Amino acid sequence: MKSISKLNFMYWLLIICANTMGETAGDLISQTFHLGYASSTVLLLFLLFVAVIVSLRTQRAQTFLYWTVITLSSTAGTTIADFLSRTLIHLQFGMSENEGYSISTLVLALSLALIYWRWKSYSKRQGNTENSTAADVLYWTAILTSSTLGTAVGDLLAHNTPLGFDGGTILLSVLLFILIVLVYTIQLSKQFSYWAAIVLTHPIGATMGDYMTKAEGMNLGNVDATWILVAVLSLVASANYVYAKRRTAEI
Repeated sequence: MKSISKLNFMYWLLIICANTMGETAGDLISQTFHLGYASSTVLLLFLLFVAVIVSLRTQRAQTFLYWTVITLSSTAGTTIADFLSRTLIHLQFGMSENEGYSISTLVLALSLALIYWRWKSYSKRQGNTENSTAADVLYWTAILTSSTLGTAVGDLLAHNTPLGFDGGTILLSVLLFILIVLVYTIQLSKQFSYWAAIVLTHPIGATMGDYMTKAEGMNLGNVDATWILVAVLSLVASANYVYAKRRTAEI
């Protein structure tokens, strides 16, 4: 699990890039490849499960594995959210799509709050949980849930409010900026600040991804947008690697 005390600007830039790519990649698999939300979710959850197991069994922290799990979590979160709101609630339960976005957002927000409470309780009982498998499982469960919530919130803002994908991105970015200001002015706890930022960056990635692919935005389509974001993520990851190597050499 990533140490919260060692996060920097490049980490959050990578998070946003991975979340944005996860949104377009999830739509690419479920919609463009016509696998559907349910089949795509099963496939991506299997890949995520394998990646998490490999990560947990690896003795040393591996940056590549970490970002692989982050990206798979974001991609799986996209298809899970779409399955919940558009297939399960809308088609199976007969509610409107707008109601699907609202209900799925509420359910996922409550689920994330419960997982966060469980993680906090475990951390208090166990003390240092940096090398704890149980803490890592809770961490990745929270990341997947927040990824799913991010897509649901993005759809909620885009479809249930006048903001649209671009307005939703701007609103969430402003909220993230306010959080950053609060972190540096009133010294919020690192754990709370981290998870608050995670909750905000996931829907930012979701709305940005949709803005790139949809006709209401840049209309690039799922294929072109995904390839562009893969390139951007690779460049940012390479820059982060070089930055980390230089920092290590200086120390």
